[in-house]
Amino acid sequence: MQYVLYLLIGLMGGVFSGVFGIGGGAIIIPALVYVFGMTQHQAQGTCLAILLPPISILAVLRYHQEGHILWPVAVFVCLGFVFGSYLGADWIQQVSGVHLKKAFGVFLIILGLNMIFFK
Repeated sequence: MQYVLYLLIGLMGGVFSGVFGIGGGAIIIPALVYVFGMTQHQAQGTCLAILLPPISILAVLRYHQEGHILWPVAVFVCLGFVFGSYLGADWIQQVSGVHLKKAFGVFLIILGLNMIFFK
């Protein structure tokens, strides 16, 4: 039964990813923490592992069909993301789970408020 719940969380993350371009940070990580009781570090590591295969290939193909991907931008951001994610993952291991969870929540609040009230 738990595997069915994992599948449903993945499905929700995928739908939100296709609709809003989000999924891991806003859907999957909170679900892993609050539904499955993972630590913040475990949820973030598991979410990163989910991204390892070309997980959003079908969504990318659909956006590409409509001409909504700027490929040169995507390539350079991807390169920066690869190295930046390693640096961030290395640094965050020194932060306690409690502080990481709070920082993650504050980040989501600030991001959401910024998107609502500013251009």
